[in-house]
Amino acid sequence: MRKLIKSFGYAFNGLWYAASTQLNFRVHLVATLIACFLGYYLHISANEWLWVVLCIALVLTVELINTALEIFTDLVSPDYNKNAGHVKDIAAAAVTITAAFALITAFVIFLPKLILMFK
Repeated sequence: MRKLIKSFGYAFNGLWYAASTQLNFRVHLVATLIACFLGYYLHISANEWLWVVLCIALVLTVELINTALEIFTDLVSPDYNKNAGHVKDIAAAAVTITAAFALITAFVIFLPKLILMFK
């Protein structure tokens, strides 16, 4: 049981590190708060909540993996290395694709409700 509790501590340390050092992670956290507020305010359905929560989990997870890959790449290749740059660029591209999916999902869920609200 101690190991399990310690493993959660390590995970929360990782979350804290990302939130305190990574601007993009903080931007995604703000987007998470906005999405949750909009979902509550616009009374989205349970199915729509599932999509919103999935998008939040995917974006934050991929951003954490990107951060880990950047740190690891800097560790194993402290000097300039073209391939190390490719690793970082590919990880960043994964975040971009995931964030774009989340943004499209947000438009599909929230935009019709916002348009109706302002008509």
